[in-house]
Amino acid sequence: METFDSTKRGLLEILKDVHTGKIQLPDFQRGWVWDDNRIKGIIASVAKSFPIGAIMLLETGNENIKFKTKPIEGVKLNVDVKPELLILDGQQRITSLYQAIISDEIVTTRNEKNYEIKRWYYIDMIKAMDDGYDLEEAIISVNEHKQITEDFGRRIVLDLSEEEYEYKNLMYPVSMIDNHTKWRREFNKYWQYDSEKSIFWDKFEEKIISSFKQYMLPVIIMKKENPKEAVCQVFEKVNTGGVSLNVFELLTASFAADNFDLKKDWQEIKEKISEYNVLTKVSNTDLIQAITLLASYNKRDKQAKQNISEEKLPAVSCKRKDMLDLTLEDYKNNRDMIVQGLIKAAKLLFENHIYTARDLPYPAQLIPMSAILAAIGENIDNLGYKKKLMQWFWCGVFGELYGSANETRYALDLPQVVEWITNNGPEPKTVYDASFSPSRLHTLRTRNSAAYKGIYALLMADDTRDWLSATKIDLSTYFSESIDIHHIFPVSWCEKNNIKKGDYNSIINKTPLSSRTNRIVSGDAPSKYLKRIQKHAGVDDEEFNEILKSHVLAPEYLYADDFEKFFSDRKEKLLQRIERVMNKPIPRDTVQQEEGIYIGEDNEYEDIA
Repeated sequence: METFDSTKRGLLEILKDVHTGKIQLPDFQRGWVWDDNRIKGIIASVAKSFPIGAIMLLETGNENIKFKTKPIEGVKLNVDVKPELLILDGQQRITSLYQAIISDEIVTTRNEKNYEIKRWYYIDMIKAMDDGYDLEEAIISVNEHKQITEDFGRRIVLDLSEEEYEYKNLMYPVSMIDNHTKWRREFNKYWQYDSEKSIFWDKFEEKIISSFKQYMLPVIIMKKENPKEAVCQVFEKVNTGGVSLNVFELLTASFAADNFDLKKDWQEIKEKISEYNVLTKVSNTDLIQAITLLASYNKRDKQAKQNISEEKLPAVSCKRKDMLDLTLEDYKNNRDMIVQGLIKAAKLLFENHIYTARDLPYPAQLIPMSAILAAIGENIDNLGYKKKLMQWFWCGVFGELYGSANETRYALDLPQVVEWITNNGPEPKTVYDASFSPSRLHTLRTRNSAAYKGIYALLMADDTRDWLSATKIDLSTYFSESIDIHHIFPVSWCEKNNIKKGDYNSIINKTPLSSRTNRIVSGDAPSKYLKRIQKHAGVDDEEFNEILKSHVLAPEYLYADDFEKFFSDRKEKLLQRIERVMNKPIPRDTVQQEEGIYIGEDNEYEDIA
C-alpha cells in the first residue's frame, strides 16, 4: 500500500486552500515565529523562482488519528471548516507567504533583536528590474504606518501610507500579487497612462508577478491510512528546524479532538504533586508513561482473570508507540491511581532519607514505582510489602539498572514486583540482575551517579548527627543547616600526604555535614580539626565519639590521621549497609572497571576543603 503521494501544486492555489480552511494545522504545531529577514528572504526566493523546499501534508479522515485542528495564524474563518489536509512540515514557510501575500493584514513578526514588530511587505520595482541588484535587495518591509523613518521616527524617508504614494514611489505591495490587475489599473491611471510606465509595468509583471503565479511547490501527501505512530514519527523527523515535540504534546492534540484539555489537567496534577520536593522534576511525559504502563497491566490482568491463554494476553508495555495509542478513556481510568502512586512513592522515599529531586538516584525509577504502588494500593502499608518494595528500589539503585533502555525493564518490573510482593512470586528480574562491586565505591565521586546518591541516603539512615550541633540529620536540619556531602580527610591534607585522588575524592571519604561544620574543618588533619569542632560543640570525648560513629567511621583512625585504615574500615561498613538494603551478599573480590562511571562524574563540585 502506498503511504505517500508526491506531486507539485501551485503556490497560490495552496495559499488559497489555507485561506478557506481546506488546509490547516494539527493543534500540536507550535506558533509561527519567523523573523522579518527570513520573510523577506522567502518572498525573494519565490520571486526568483528558487526552490524553498517541499511541504508535507496529511490527509484527514482516519478515525484513529483524530487531532484537534486550527487554521494557520492569520486565517479568519466565519464557519467551522473541517480541513482536508493538515500541514506536518512547512508551517513557517506557508504561514509567512500566506500572511504576506493573501491575508491583506499587517504581519506580526520579529526583528534581529527578537523584538515583536509589525510589517507590510513591498517590492521595489526599480531594483527588481535592475540586474545590478539582487532581487533580495528589492524586497523591503515598512512599519505599521507604511513608512520608513530615521532619527527615531522624526524624519520620514519613505511614505507609502496612501495608495498614490505606492504608485509614485514604484513600490508594489506583496499583498496585491494575487490581485495585480486592480493595482495595475490604478497604477496606469495615476501615471495618466504614460507609455513608458505601462511598458515598465508589463516587464515587471512578466518577470516578477508571473514568478509568483507560476511557482510550483513540491508537495508530499501522507495518506490517511498511516498509523498515528508513523504520522508522529514523520512529523518529528521532518520538523528538525523546530523544537522536537514530545508524546505529551501529541496526545494533547489528540485528546483535544474529544474536548479534553490535557495541558490543564497536567497543570492541576503538577500543582498537587509538587507539594512533595522529590516529585518536582516529574515531567508530563513521565506521567503519560506511568499511566500507559498501568493501563496495559490492568488490561492484561483483567483478561487473565477471564482464563485467556498466556500467549493471547496483551503485553505490558509503555514504549513510545503504546503511549501514542493511549486512549482518553484509559488516561482517565488510570490517572488518579498513578498520581496517588507518585505521592506514596514520595512518602516512602522521604522515610528513606531521599528528600528532594536532586537526591533521587534515578528519576526514571518513579515511573514503575508509581505504577507498582498504584497496583498494590493501600496494602503497601503492610511492613513486609514495604520491605520488599524498597529492596527492589535499592537493587535498581545500586545495581545501576535504570541508566538506559528503561521501557523494557518497566514492563517487567510492574507485573513481577507486584506478584513477588503480593503473592510471594518469583524474584523480579531487577532484583536478580542487581549486583554491586566493592571497587565501585572507589569510583563514586559526585552526585551525577545514582549509587552515590543512594549511599548518601544510607548514611543519613544511621541516626547521623552533625559533628558541631549534634543535631540529627533529617528533613528539618537538611534544609536549615545546609546539609551536603563533604570530605572527611580534607583535599589539601590528602594532597600533601600523597593520597591518591581517586581515593580521597570517592564517597568513602565523604559524609553529610552542615556548611557551618565544614568551615571549621578547613584543610587540617582530622586530629586537629576534630579537637576544634569538639571544643565548639562543648561535649565530652565519649559523646563526641558517638557522634562520629553515627557517620559510619572509626574515630580512632581519624585521631591517628591514618587514612589507609580509615578508608578500608569505612569501605567495609558501607558495603555492609548496601548488602542490607539489597538483601544480597556482595563478593568482596569483584572489580568494576572505570567505565562504570557516569559521564561528568569527575566534575568535583561538592566540597574541596
